[in-house]
Amino acid sequence: MRIAVGSDHAGFDMKVQLAGFLRAAGHDVTDVGTQSGDVTVDYPEFGVAVGRRVAAGLDDLGVCACGSGIGISIAANKVPGVRAAAVHDVTTAALARRHNHANVICFGGRTTGTTTALDALTAFLAAEPEHGRHDRRVAMLDHLGTLATSGEGG
Repeated sequence: MRIAVGSDHAGFDMKVQLAGFLRAAGHDVTDVGTQSGDVTVDYPEFGVAVGRRVAAGLDDLGVCACGSGIGISIAANKVPGVRAAAVHDVTTAALARRHNHANVICFGGRTTGTTTALDALTAFLAAEPEHGRHDRRVAMLDHLGTLATSGEGG
């Protein structure tokens, strides 16, 4: 699987750990940055970079990290076609993929331990999007994204 990874300075160590895990599992990983935790950078740049790669089909999934996982998920979600979820454990990771068809998973480098994040990432990768009632809801989410980019009300 092709997976884009990105983080700001606060999520850098988490991103390095997750990217190494993904590579060891045989995935093709593209790191969009940042390349150091020593210099303060802005998470929107990296959330959007991951989101654009996933939305364009260059990567199958995305993995992001910032201090809390929240800001970078908001940034990634600004890209039409991206469904990014800030997760905290195995359950939220699996449900994000199965019920919300999330294609980007986001972690908090300051809020989630490495072992928990690795377990959650494993659950996310193993989960398959469920259909039926979830398709209607995911379609609604996708429609909201088109409304936002078209300037129409909702």
